[in-house]
Amino acid sequence: MFAKRVTYLLMLLSIAFAADAQRPAPDTGKAEGKVLQIISADRGNLLTVDSLHKYTSFAGKVHVLQEKTHFYADSVIINEIDNSLEAFGNIHINDADSIHTYSQYLKYLGKEKKAFLKKHVRLTDGKGELTTEELEYDVTQKIGTYLNNGKLVNKKTVLTSKEGYYYGDTKDVYFKQKVILIDPDYKVLTDTLEYNTTTEIATFISPTIIYSDSGRRTIKTRQGYFDMKNKKGILNKRSVVEDSASTFTADDMAVDDSTKLGEFRGNAVYRGKDTAKGFDLIANNIKTNRKKDILLATEKPILIIKQGKDSVFVSADTLYTARLTDLMKTRKVPVVRDSGSARQQPIDTTSQSDSSNNKYFEAYYNVKIYSDSLQAKGDSLFYSLQDSVFRLFHHPIVWAKENQVTGDTIYVYTKNKKPERMYVFENAMAVSQVDSTQYFNQVKGRTINAWFEDGKINYMRVRGNVEKVYYGQDEQKRFISVDKSTADLMNIIFGDGKLQRISFINNLDGTTYPMHQVDHNDLRIRGFQWLDPVRPKSKFDILGN
Repeated sequence: MFAKRVTYLLMLLSIAFAADAQRPAPDTGKAEGKVLQIISADRGNLLTVDSLHKYTSFAGKVHVLQEKTHFYADSVIINEIDNSLEAFGNIHINDADSIHTYSQYLKYLGKEKKAFLKKHVRLTDGKGELTTEELEYDVTQKIGTYLNNGKLVNKKTVLTSKEGYYYGDTKDVYFKQKVILIDPDYKVLTDTLEYNTTTEIATFISPTIIYSDSGRRTIKTRQGYFDMKNKKGILNKRSVVEDSASTFTADDMAVDDSTKLGEFRGNAVYRGKDTAKGFDLIANNIKTNRKKDILLATEKPILIIKQGKDSVFVSADTLYTARLTDLMKTRKVPVVRDSGSARQQPIDTTSQSDSSNNKYFEAYYNVKIYSDSLQAKGDSLFYSLQDSVFRLFHHPIVWAKENQVTGDTIYVYTKNKKPERMYVFENAMAVSQVDSTQYFNQVKGRTINAWFEDGKINYMRVRGNVEKVYYGQDEQKRFISVDKSTADLMNIIFGDGKLQRISFINNLDGTTYPMHQVDHNDLRIRGFQWLDPVRPKSKFDILGN
């Protein structure tokens, strides 16, 4: 039966070639090796309409070959004049064993090597499978195009769009108009997207929204790429990452959902959504670890601890924040919360289930702090939301209204958004300028304990080798005298931030001098410095970082 079929087909072809010999041969592409060759079929039929239309029809398991491209169909009509074919039913194009295309209808131009497929079109390269109702495929360029909705399935990733352009050599697919990417871990909405079926990398070149963590995390970008296989991405052009707790914005981002690490560069802004206990962070570089809830900010970082209208602004060379409970696993964090001593007690971690309080901050080098009621400067800082205590180390300076306080280490306790108490460890000294004159009230001791009321110092206790310089004034604020004295302990009471009364305990010794009979510079306590020039005057001194 097979021999009879082949003999019959060869007879049809010989009749066709004899007729061709009677006229000039049209350009069928034979010189270029593009002629369509009939390999097999169950039956065939020759039909000559005119000099431009000469058809041979084949039916039943038709197999046609052009160079390395194989065509299979239920039935095929070949126009030998223009070297084209039309195929119907169960069509399969095998392009050099690299790309396979299936459909129910095919129009193929042999000279141009272009295929036009319709009805249940399916294209696969062994990695992904593209389906649509209409597809144009260029065999030479290995480019497939659909303009009326299509879908690509690559493993567990599904992409749909109105238009699509498949490039067989590179395995890239360009999707345009109403593009949707669905992945087990992501959902992507955009207008233009490039996807590689081998690398599984999606490249964005238009406004794009990426949903992850079951919709709990949203990324908005205009340019970048995301590796769906390895869950890594690079995002550019001021992208935004948002979840239930925060919003991240930066010029450039690198995110890794497999390790939960990230890096944000160029005007990076972290905004916490908790307005009562939260914080914001600004820097040119912020590294994150979402698994451990860590932020590391460098390149001119600024921390904004939200406290209503009196937020605290902090700048430093480096800012770091993480979970307080994780820190407590490796070391004790001392805090002073009793009413009158400097005993160091560990932080109570029994209430750490409140995640809004489970945060601490560290700042290193060139630390500056500004709030309406208090300003500070130092070499390093530790602060936790759980106890609201600012711990300043290495030559710290604190300014509260007219008062300047220095020491080896200073703790500042806040309550209801304002300073509550301040404790100065070793080499404690407080200085205040008297009515913008060249005179300064001064007190020095081993330690200073100060309590605040409405953001102003109302009581101060100084212990250990206390020294004091105080300028007396009458009711018209004219200077009367200056007093220099020493004692073991001194209590100072303030009113509206101004010194009102001083009391001494044990070993009081002092002298009162007339104003014009003393060298006021000689009266200054050893270590005296007026550091107002380095005091942050406003939040813009911090933001200017």
